[in-house]
Amino acid sequence: MRRGWKILIGVGVALAVLLVLNTVIVDHETKSAAVTEPGGRLLKLPGGEIEVVEKGPRDASPIVLIHCFSCAINWWNRMMPRLDRDHRVIAVDLLGHGGSEKPTSGYTIPNQADLVAQALARLGVRDAVVAGHSLGGSVAVGLAERSPQLVKKVMIIDTPPDHSGSSLGLVAKLGFAPVIGELFWRVKPDFAVRKGLAVAFAPGFDVPDEFVEDVNRMTYSSYHDSPQGSDDYTKEEALDERMKESAKPLLVIMGTEEQIVNEPAKRLAEYRQTYRGTETKLVAGSGHSPNVEKPAETAALLLGFANSPLRSVGSKARGGVGSADGTPEQKPKSG
Repeated sequence: MRRGWKILIGVGVALAVLLVLNTVIVDHETKSAAVTEPGGRLLKLPGGEIEVVEKGPRDASPIVLIHCFSCAINWWNRMMPRLDRDHRVIAVDLLGHGGSEKPTSGYTIPNQADLVAQALARLGVRDAVVAGHSLGGSVAVGLAERSPQLVKKVMIIDTPPDHSGSSLGLVAKLGFAPVIGELFWRVKPDFAVRKGLAVAFAPGFDVPDEFVEDVNRMTYSSYHDSPQGSDDYTKEEALDERMKESAKPLLVIMGTEEQIVNEPAKRLAEYRQTYRGTETKLVAGSGHSPNVEKPAETAALLLGFANSPLRSVGSKARGGVGSADGTPEQKPKSG
């Protein structure tokens, strides 16, 4: 009996050591940038190397697309052909996502926004209509706040003013748990990734295989830290308040079949109540990702917003004056 206990204790110690080693290895994993999208190219920027896809006439008014958490440029593929006929369209892979570089840190919203600003400055883009989906909505707000000269209007897709009452689901919660999360990341099967992604759509939506691959391209640091960066940013100050201070015209849409954002109609109303420069729209039959689930309707809403006359909506923008590389010279928010 005593020998049996020694064996069990030895096995337990060995497993604990393996778990610790796995945690250290997974937490320190990095990946270099690589082109993952047809027509994509890499930009080497002061803040990191990122992938961009650019389509449409170069001299047309610009639309910038910023994807969601654990997503990539390909989440815009069903909308792009409807946008690039008459607009210069730039889609960006955020740091840690898609083909962009994946370091161990740098996943705060201000840092992501500054990196997008650097990309737009490199591409010679100013006064863009910027559309951000979920995590990308927070980045779009950060861009308008920190580099206002680059942004004319902002469209937010299924990003509430803050993340209270929202949930990424059970699979994501498992992935965020200390030690267990790193272990799950090491062994995660595609069916579990697909199940985790299902909450980003209306019930019954068939998750595309390429979206599973988007998750598999990430590192654990980018997966774990990106939503935390958005949560920290909105806790410091909610997106509706930030947009009010930016004075940029705002369109916010959400799907009626949301599985992540609780009470989408109520969250839309919060934007309108805080900032009179806000337009809102519920997209019937869509979940958290109308850009994927209802691409024609979402593209029509974006184009209507982009092409509408610019009107004054109030107070002066708060963000710093941009430098030559698109990085704000003043950063009033550290979030």
